[in-house]
Amino acid sequence: MRWARSGRVIIGGLLLLVVLICAIAAPWLAPHDPNEQDLLSILLPPAWMSGGEATFPLGTDSLGRCALSRLLFGARTALMVAICAAAGAGAIGFALAHVAGYLGGRADWLIGRAIEVWMSFPPVVLSLILMVGLGTGTDKVILAIVLVDWTRFCRVLRAEVRTVSRKDYVSAARLIGASHWQVLTGEVMPATLPLVITLVSLEMGIAVVVEAILSFVGLGVGANQPAWGQMIADARQNVAAAPIGLLLPMAAIFLCVAGFNVLGDGLRRSLDVRQTELRGA
Repeated sequence: MRWARSGRVIIGGLLLLVVLICAIAAPWLAPHDPNEQDLLSILLPPAWMSGGEATFPLGTDSLGRCALSRLLFGARTALMVAICAAAGAGAIGFALAHVAGYLGGRADWLIGRAIEVWMSFPPVVLSLILMVGLGTGTDKVILAIVLVDWTRFCRVLRAEVRTVSRKDYVSAARLIGASHWQVLTGEVMPATLPLVITLVSLEMGIAVVVEAILSFVGLGVGANQPAWGQMIADARQNVAAAPIGLLLPMAAIFLCVAGFNVLGDGLRRSLDVRQTELRGA
């Protein structure tokens, strides 16, 4: 398993492992309820700074809510959106790409034109428009990302399926009488799986950023559900008095997205046979 020995995979995996542990163990690690307000302890600095309190290790926001607790529960929101949105977008893009790339002809033309039309809209703007119509909530955020980002998978995979479908071993499978379904599931899909894994990991990072943007403008998850984008929106009003409140969620988003991107790049280099051959040459 070359991917297990890749430095990029290890680094990306460790970053994401930290985020995953924080998300899973949030109820036990968080010192307070993330929505609990203490108006007598607003804008407290971290415990190690002058004026900080040990009960609020990373300080509080403008409503006296524990920054550490909101950061931990925000990791849950980010990972839930990342995993579900990437899985949904990947499933749609995977299916349509294999239909278009393998069958070609009219099916390929129709799916190709649909991708071009859909991608003519800026992704973030389209997500905002969808959220205005769908309303707020985690499920609505996931649906909006899926409806926007399936084109990323379909466009890249479609070209890969076309290339694989022209390989000699695929032609040989057809010649011995294999059905289209058998050729797709037995020859084409396994060959495109490494690219799918890479695209899914990269899409998770994109989903984290999109969720943060939607939450920042108030069109993301519900008001009672902690999210890193909400934390940034709340902290920007008091950035001069408590800059740590802005830096913490930004750092969390950066580490999470960096983990997904480094992991995706490492998987691409390890699983893609062409990348391995180029390095060997």
